[in-house]
Amino acid sequence: MKILLEKEAYLRTTYRIAHEIIEQNPQLDKVILVGIQKKGYPLAKQLQDHIFQFSGSMIPCYSFAIGSFRDDEKRNAHETNEPFDVQNKTVILVDDVLFTGRSVRAAIDGMMSLGRPQAIRLAAMVDRGHRELPIKPDYVGKNIPSSSKQRVLVDPIGMTIKLLED
Repeated sequence: MKILLEKEAYLRTTYRIAHEIIEQNPQLDKVILVGIQKKGYPLAKQLQDHIFQFSGSMIPCYSFAIGSFRDDEKRNAHETNEPFDVQNKTVILVDDVLFTGRSVRAAIDGMMSLGRPQAIRLAAMVDRGHRELPIKPDYVGKNIPSSSKQRVLVDPIGMTIKLLED
């Protein structure tokens, strides 16, 4: 195991992402954060706190389970989501690690099932490459090249990012 980011650098990274969201979305009242369950939601909550700290705007933040929208073996039709309004909103999907893009594709399908957003953006703490779908993050904390045999773990509670060999 190798620690790639410790608390101070982790915080600087989340602060930067929050500032980028504020700068690129002048109408924060039309923005919602949607954390992909389970690991994206704690990061979305951190971004919500930072955005409030820097702008004074409290952006709504929701957790979203994508299992029933997946197209692979991780499909879980038993998950349920509380409904929330995406109509004419800028939805910022938040995930911890962007890898193949399949989770993000499922989340986009889920957002479209709720209504018609003005736009859907993607914030990822780590982009490790290896995309199988044409997905690109709008806000990225760290680009971490890795092999497909490695795992990248983002720990929002401990505010670290670790690289694990399988």
